[in-house]
Amino acid sequence: MSETSHAEGRTFDPPQQLAAHANVGPDVYDAAERDRLAFWAEQARRLTWTQEWDEVLDWSNPPFAKWFVGGKLNVAYNCVDRHVEDGHGDQVAYFWEGEPGDTRRITYAELKDEVCKAANALLELGVRAGDRVAIYMPMIPETVIAMLACARIGAVHMVVFGGFSADALASRLDDAGAVLVITSDGGYRRGAPSALKPAVDDAVSRSPGVRNVIVVKRTEQDVEWTEGRDLWWDDVVERQSTEHEPESFDAEHPLYIMYTSGTTAKPKGILHTSGGYLTQVAYTHWATFDLKPDDDVYWTAADVGWVTGHSYIVYGPLANRATSVMYEGTPETPHRGRWWEIIQKYGVTILYTAPTVIRTFMKWGEDVPKGFDLSSLRVLGSVGEPINPEAWLWYHEHIGGGRCPIMDTWWQTETGAHMITPLPGVTKLVPGSAQVPFPGISAKVVDDEGNELADDSTGLLVLTEPWPSMLRTIWGDDDRYVDTYWSRFGKNVYFAGDGAKKDADGNIWLLGRVDDVMNVSGHRISTTEVESSLVGHAAVAEAAVVGASDPTTGQGIVAFVILRESGTDSGDELVQTLRNHVARDIGPIAKPRQIMVVQELPKTRSGKIMRRLLRDIAENRELGDVTTLTDSSVMNMIKEKLPAAPSED
Repeated sequence: MSETSHAEGRTFDPPQQLAAHANVGPDVYDAAERDRLAFWAEQARRLTWTQEWDEVLDWSNPPFAKWFVGGKLNVAYNCVDRHVEDGHGDQVAYFWEGEPGDTRRITYAELKDEVCKAANALLELGVRAGDRVAIYMPMIPETVIAMLACARIGAVHMVVFGGFSADALASRLDDAGAVLVITSDGGYRRGAPSALKPAVDDAVSRSPGVRNVIVVKRTEQDVEWTEGRDLWWDDVVERQSTEHEPESFDAEHPLYIMYTSGTTAKPKGILHTSGGYLTQVAYTHWATFDLKPDDDVYWTAADVGWVTGHSYIVYGPLANRATSVMYEGTPETPHRGRWWEIIQKYGVTILYTAPTVIRTFMKWGEDVPKGFDLSSLRVLGSVGEPINPEAWLWYHEHIGGGRCPIMDTWWQTETGAHMITPLPGVTKLVPGSAQVPFPGISAKVVDDEGNELADDSTGLLVLTEPWPSMLRTIWGDDDRYVDTYWSRFGKNVYFAGDGAKKDADGNIWLLGRVDDVMNVSGHRISTTEVESSLVGHAAVAEAAVVGASDPTTGQGIVAFVILRESGTDSGDELVQTLRNHVARDIGPIAKPRQIMVVQELPKTRSGKIMRRLLRDIAENRELGDVTTLTDSSVMNMIKEKLPAAPSED
């Protein structure tokens, strides 16, 4: 079996047929370059505004941006009503698939009625524009309806992922000052009902500002009930009128707060507003995925609780009149082919998902997708972390049939929408690289002093011009906003902590968080590069690498690997093979000090590997916060095995 990565030096041209009919061609870069603000104004005009703006961008007080100043619009109207008014009421907005196999088909006309009813229910309960509403839900249509109902009346929604603990929910309710919580009795996960209401009851008992809890019936589990506070969705929403006149709000009116973990215990509430955010998510969704609303069936296989769900399950697709698939459960329930079955069933044409899931599918082997007809697919996307070239090629070959371009998108909760990505009809693809800034985005790779680096060098990724969907602040903490994102290189330059390298052709390769860059004997080595090298070996399905302090070298590289089903654990022999493989790929300096074969890696519920916990273990520290872990027992298994793991002599 070949141990060298077969990705090296390979590039993929845009499919001719796709390029000939693509939504955007190469000219879009020149247009954006010529006049960035005029370019974004043109994209804003894809939306319906009740009042035109006076100024595209006010950057007079950096880093506090205002986009489309003086403009007014309603986000929910742009996502739903206007399509119905244009005669597309019968088009399916969502094909929803429940984990147990129940399904719903919701048209734009039905979605409009449901959103109006939910908006009227919120108004009846005294929710007003500017109030914060928490949404703690599984992946069901009511989650999207609740978000749009908030947007429709100008309430600020705050979706908290349904897997978070009561503590995590309570701290967010408190920080945002929420007046109402929308939840459900539970959701289905891995074949069983998973309760949500108990965590809400616990969290709300500590949040005196919450007046009501609305509960959607999903699993029919028994729930505790607080009379006067708790209301069934069916009781309060179903009796409302389907008529509701949407009010127009200022372009800078807050749309939602999304909490993301910071370095301190206090969660960071990232604030997104209306006009600029909707402009960029709608345009990037249409351009990056080449969306054709009359023909495509689009699936972002993520959770609505994360920013990917906000921007590319809800706001972007709906603004573009997309027909989307929404799936409640996990990829292996009731069998490992569930996703491919869904693609075959609905004729999905565009699939957007995370590298961690793709590597899981690699681990299960290509025979699983082979059993299904995936010929409807035409564009694939990747989101959440850099995709290693090996996983890119597997995705391209076994899911995309060698014909679908892969859009490897770099962006963050904070950026709101795609920032660095290829375009399917334009870019010659390089597996593993997010490649170039999206038109109208100014991204550069700089050194520690902020000087732009030439091609073929490694440094820090910065954004040097404001962009429409950018975060406006950290909720309630302007100082922390400036300190966290705009202090390293001054108030005009955004730096969020990602390292990047530019190759000889100027393509950008993301290297993960700078705190995931290891310093081994004075050499900066990225955890992503070592992980990619390990996954490039035929025996390895997934790898997580951390730098652990080392008295000799400053930091030593410790690797945790999951083997493919075809890989065998031959103990020391395998470890030596893998160490030599990395040395050949990157150089002897990158040889891991220790390699440990594990069954599972510690992951957050959005699928990100928690390297911080692995670092704690590698340095024999007490484990830090594990509240966001999917399964904390994983950590105990790793902890017990590590001391015995073979290491360098």
